[in-house]
Amino acid sequence: MSPNNPAHVERARPDELVPSRYALRIGDIDVMIISDGVLPLPTETMSTNVDPVVRAAWFKDIFLGPDAFDWALNVVVVRSGGRTILVDAGLGTEFPGFPRAGQLVHRLEAAGIDLGSVTDVVLTHMHMDHVGGLLVDGVKDRLRPDLQIHVAAAEVKFWAAPDFSHTAMPSPVPDVLRSAAKQFLNDYRSHLRPFEEEHEVTPGVIVRRTGGHTPGHSVVRVSSGDERLTFAGDIVFPVGFDHPDWHNGFEHDPEEAVRVRIRLLREMAATGELLVATHMPFPSIGRVAIAGEAFRWVPAFWDY
Repeated sequence: MSPNNPAHVERARPDELVPSRYALRIGDIDVMIISDGVLPLPTETMSTNVDPVVRAAWFKDIFLGPDAFDWALNVVVVRSGGRTILVDAGLGTEFPGFPRAGQLVHRLEAAGIDLGSVTDVVLTHMHMDHVGGLLVDGVKDRLRPDLQIHVAAAEVKFWAAPDFSHTAMPSPVPDVLRSAAKQFLNDYRSHLRPFEEEHEVTPGVIVRRTGGHTPGHSVVRVSSGDERLTFAGDIVFPVGFDHPDWHNGFEHDPEEAVRVRIRLLREMAATGELLVATHMPFPSIGRVAIAGEAFRWVPAFWDY
């Protein structure tokens, strides 16, 4: 990826105090995790099915809260088999309530990744913080005309008439989610390559539908040689290791999301492979260990 090649890297903006990208190799495959910024959200969205006192105690234990916290937002770029694959597209710039997110375009450029080089986009799901970067003015014109966007067919079907009856999101959010998904489908329908349950984007990069968070929510597994990494999208949040049974307010099927989360975390603990997730603190890379009836997040040591 040549992230440190000065010929391809823009100067950091003066308000960016920390690196916003982290590169690694999975066997022969290049992977880069890029921060799209952070979203300020109410703490109650992390645990809608528990006593507020219990929720407040958990956030106090990790020195956050009590009412709101910054929710990380990460995307991934994978280069394999001659293809450059963007996994999720961040928030975009249409939402003034989230001024510190929507950084994807200039952070891709800072990493030396031209939008015109992206051959594929894989969407874990179609919430606004995963498709919004594609809706920024001028972005579509900079993308390849043969761009392929891989998304579960169940996700596309759901957003034709979304049902929010099992969610517990802040009141303005459902309308914004609906509007963003509608605009995305209108703008990019001809680029969609829907899959049913599993699809190989390129050798070593497979996207698999899990459901739960949304009907078509999917994860992406990168494998080369004996190394593996899974991008889990919104299956797991920071609280999900200690309390995998706590519901997230954005989950469209909370009970199924719990089952999916526990199943994936058990699998990660058994294989020891690397895990990255959209809303884990950047660079969001680590492993999963068993901790009694729950799990433990083991952050990877940064490789300087």
